[in-house]
Amino acid sequence: MVQASPSPAHAALLATTPVPAGAQIEVADVDYELDNTALQGYVAFDAASNEPRPGVLIIHDWLGLQEYPKIRAQMLARLGYVAFAADIYGAGVRPGPADGAKVSGAFYADPGLVRARSTAGLDQLRAHPLVDPSRIAVIGYCFGGFVALELARSGADLAGVVPFHGVLSSPAAADAANIRAKILVLAGGSDPVVPDEQIVEFFTAMRAAPQVDWQLVSYSGAQHAFTLPEANSPEHGAAYHPVAERRSWAAMRAFFDEIFG
Repeated sequence: MVQASPSPAHAALLATTPVPAGAQIEVADVDYELDNTALQGYVAFDAASNEPRPGVLIIHDWLGLQEYPKIRAQMLARLGYVAFAADIYGAGVRPGPADGAKVSGAFYADPGLVRARSTAGLDQLRAHPLVDPSRIAVIGYCFGGFVALELARSGADLAGVVPFHGVLSSPAAADAANIRAKILVLAGGSDPVVPDEQIVEFFTAMRAAPQVDWQLVSYSGAQHAFTLPEANSPEHGAAYHPVAERRSWAAMRAFFDEIFG
């Protein structure tokens, strides 16, 4: 597949994870469907080895599967994982900021649909010939953090879940009892989209599920979307925070080292 050149901000982000010597990173769009709805995901992996490896499912933010989650997929491939960026909205549904709230709102209100679409993406990742199906994690950004947690609440067989500045509330919060994965929440300490009341709601739900291994890291001064280089609306509570971005990625990597052995 011929890759379009990423935006300068995303190119700089990608450059923070160099390609290992001898690696052969391959990427491709992946067409799949669920209940007659066409979906188009994106896979990235190192084809230089045939050894099975952990898989990471990536869930996009409220703007759909655009460039940013694909950059993250390439970064994860460079770290030795098979990364699959799922399509929750549907093929071709890639809203701009003006429509993102409306499109994502329909999914926030329908955990069943969110769980079905994310499970379809998980199935695509699990079927990849280089993936060790016993070692799979899911990460998600903003809206994608909500989706990742809903996938965990569905009882999916996952090793770990990492929401980055993700919405933590759920219409089905009691389903935390179904969670089988370890959870690492990476949150902005000054995120108006995830206020203190939502944090407390999350704590309450998780404490009611004592079997779940979970942790939450809050980064001081970080607003919503703190990992996105293009986020530049501090007046609306969303802004890139390079320190929190760097620390959260390092926290994810350490978590993966733990859960994947």
